[in-house]
Formats: sequence, C-alpha cells, structure tokens
Amino acid sequence: MKQSRFRVVPAVIAIALLAALSGCSAPTSPFVGTWGNAGAAGQPSLVLSSDGTVSGTDGCNSLTGTWTASNDVATFGALASTLMACPGTTQWLGGASTAKVTGGQLVVSDATGAKIGTLPKAP
Repeated sequence: MKQSRFRVVPAVIAIALLAALSGCSAPTSPFVGTWGNAGAAGQPSLVLSSDGTVSGTDGCNSLTGTWTASNDVATFGALASTLMACPGTTQWLGGASTAKVTGGQLVVSDATGAKIGTLPKAP
C-alpha cells in the first residue's frame, strides 16, 4: 500500500501544477506589437509591449511611456520625448492620448478624442 501511495502523490502534484499554470496564459492584447515602419527614417512608429511600456518615434524624436488597455481602447500615459528639431516632419505622434485597432491599423487620437493619425500593423 505504501508503494502505490508514493506513485500517486507525484502524479497528483503534477496535475495540480499543470492546472495552476494553465490559468497563467492570458490571450495577448490586440495592441501589443509594432505599429508603423520602425526601421524607416522620418516615419512614425510605436512598439506596445505586453508589460505596459511603449516606445517609438514621431519620425524625428524618440518617444517612451506607458499604456493600458480597457475594452477596445489603449490609453497612453504621458509620453516622454526627445526635443530635436526636424524640418519637414510632422510630429503628430507625440500628441497621442488613446488608440483603437481598426482594420489592421492603430487609429491614434489626441486628448480631445480627435483622430490624429494611423499606423499600420508591422508584419
């Protein structure tokens, strides 16, 4: 009887661990990933990470900050930015407040809710 009990205990522990770990794998947010062409000079892009950080460029200045998702809206915290002057670039991305994913695009809005631009999902 003792011998069979020692075989059952490891099996029960293994099953319990698998059940506990299966709850840890949450689906990835549709916002996570690279938006825009991160490698193209003068082009805006954002990288939204699953840890709630965001980084990127407005086409001239580097951007960094945080983001959260609620329902189908991503909300950006204050975005820190370098302050370089780049003639010929429109630096709209620094005004990002919220975003939604629509048709494979990140639709970015300012604090008033007005659309300020879109970024395609990078492959």
